[in-house]
Amino acid sequence: MKYTQSTLDKLEAIPGEVGYVLRYERGTFQSGYCILEERKVVVLNKFLQTEGRINTLLDLIPQLDINTEILTEESKKLYLRIISKLETEDNDK
Repeated sequence: MKYTQSTLDKLEAIPGEVGYVLRYERGTFQSGYCILEERKVVVLNKFLQTEGRINTLLDLIPQLDINTEILTEESKKLYLRIISKLETEDNDK
């Protein structure tokens, strides 16, 4: 996956399309993000660079409750790629 602003924009769209609010805030998040489940808010560390934001979203997205029926076709393809890659990595362990 390329570490570009375009990739970041596509990853940011996935939580947004299913009702999560994505915010960048200051904080001492150990993992670079915080999920507030009751409010469907995801807070990412605003001091992360593009590569860090992308990696954080790649770690975060599989943990969210994502209904793929709501996603646009482009977002659905990207989401399924992320999940597939995660499953492949888990099987390799």
